[in-house]
Amino acid sequence: MNALIEVRGLDKAFGGVHAVEGVSFSVQAGQVYSVIGPNGAGKTTLFNLISGLYTPTSGEIRLNGESTARLEPNQLAERGLCRTFQQMQICMNMTAIENVMLGRHLKLKSNLFSTLFRLPSLLRDEQACRQRAKELMEFVGCGEYLDTDASAMSYGALKRLEIARALAAEPTLILLDEPAAGLNATETAALEVLIRKIAVQGTTVMLVEHDMKLVMGISDHLLVLNYGRVLADGTPAEIRQNPDVIAAYLGG
Repeated sequence: MNALIEVRGLDKAFGGVHAVEGVSFSVQAGQVYSVIGPNGAGKTTLFNLISGLYTPTSGEIRLNGESTARLEPNQLAERGLCRTFQQMQICMNMTAIENVMLGRHLKLKSNLFSTLFRLPSLLRDEQACRQRAKELMEFVGCGEYLDTDASAMSYGALKRLEIARALAAEPTLILLDEPAAGLNATETAALEVLIRKIAVQGTTVMLVEHDMKLVMGISDHLLVLNYGRVLADGTPAEIRQNPDVIAAYLGG
């Protein structure tokens, strides 16, 4: 089976410090693939490398068999890779649905000519964009907030809104960076259901997360990082029983 994402010998150094060192793994289409490890293990750096925000010091990343070495984040998004961030990138001066519509811009067909002259094709695009954004907000559980200012939404709702915006680009792979951070137990349970729904509809999910109950409950495969290196990789059952992981992270 061909890997959706394949990483080989990935290294990222900041000065003399290796945030990621010699990391190799692959993610198959349709998986929920989690990256775990202690604080400072290199998890977010790995996501920044995969999503094109950082350039690797060495090593290779391939998306659907294509090297990502010269691709910018927007080009990766066009190829189906989208992400969320630890620090939410929500436009607080816009409504909820406008935020999701922003994520839809890659799918719009209107050109400068149609925009300048407000041609019917532009209006159809805008209507379709709004309708799809509405559907996605309902999908993530934010349907009640359509025209609500983002600044008036709860933290948990904003987390789901950011996921809706990433899904608006119709990704084949979505990277979720600590999606459960700051959520209460009820919100985390709802997030687990949402991630399952995303995977069932055919979008591959990679996530960085500290909530072990969430991770162990939804993951098909886990990668454990420690000091920038791969400590272990395997199924949740294999990771639970790995003595190195228990000693370094999960605890006795």
